[in-house]
Amino acid sequence: MKTTYIKLSLSAIILLGVYSCKKGEVSASDLEAYANTDSVSSMVSDSVSSAATMKVKDKQFIKTADINMEVKDVYNATISIEKSVQDLGGFVTHSNLRSNVVSENTYNTSDEDAMLIKKYQTENTMQVRVPTEKLGELLTLINNDKLFLNARSINAEDVTSSIKYAEMESQRNRKTSENISQLRTNKDKVKLDDNNMTEGNLQKLAGMDTADNLKYSTVDIYIKEPKLRIAEIAVTNTTRLDNKYKFNFIYDAKDGFIYGFYLIQKIIVALINIWPLLLITACLIYFLRKRKMTKPEQTKIPD
Repeated sequence: MKTTYIKLSLSAIILLGVYSCKKGEVSASDLEAYANTDSVSSMVSDSVSSAATMKVKDKQFIKTADINMEVKDVYNATISIEKSVQDLGGFVTHSNLRSNVVSENTYNTSDEDAMLIKKYQTENTMQVRVPTEKLGELLTLINNDKLFLNARSINAEDVTSSIKYAEMESQRNRKTSENISQLRTNKDKVKLDDNNMTEGNLQKLAGMDTADNLKYSTVDIYIKEPKLRIAEIAVTNTTRLDNKYKFNFIYDAKDGFIYGFYLIQKIIVALINIWPLLLITACLIYFLRKRKMTKPEQTKIPD
């Protein structure tokens, strides 16, 4: 029994079920109200795909879009897109603007000053949510900022059957709850009731997500500048400062004298540590010389 409930719960989540009871749960009628909020704007550019503004009787669609394009100025385009989204009643969920540095060089202009030259390219990855009925209008406004459109995809996922199935699942869940309430109270009944409530909560959560996705479309946007930009940044000439403090004769001479004194001490200590070897070496040299001096010279026999 428990396994059956778990399987049904997972199926309800996958199919975006809607849990509806008497205490304010989201129902299929709520989803219909969300999907049909306001009418589609009558003035939409012909350049926008019909998938963005499509409406079919007795059908409900979750719409998403993905845009990749090049713009003249990423920062200005970002501000323009964010303002357009806000004016249309939407909101920005993610915006990651960054500059990718291609090269960086420093050139000295005087004894004190230098110029840092950076070559970089700016890009931004955004995700925005906009009311579904305003999706076509937003795509038109975004299109006005482009220099070159690399790619654009618009998806309209039909979730009508999933919503109908979820409604049937919610009815089954209510019926199961009524059947459980008629059982005699024991440990098994408590477990069944708990599993049934868990399944109902998961269906309710999935229904809320579905309603939100029907009401708001998600648009992923990637924009970048086609050419590199150059930044000129005034900095201090560090090369002159390095040369200024790189060598100090008086200090280095004093430090060298002290180092030499310590080096002599280290050599003496090292010789003391190997005094047995020095003693043996001295003895060998002494005996070899003495033996050489005492060795008789060979007399030459005359021819």
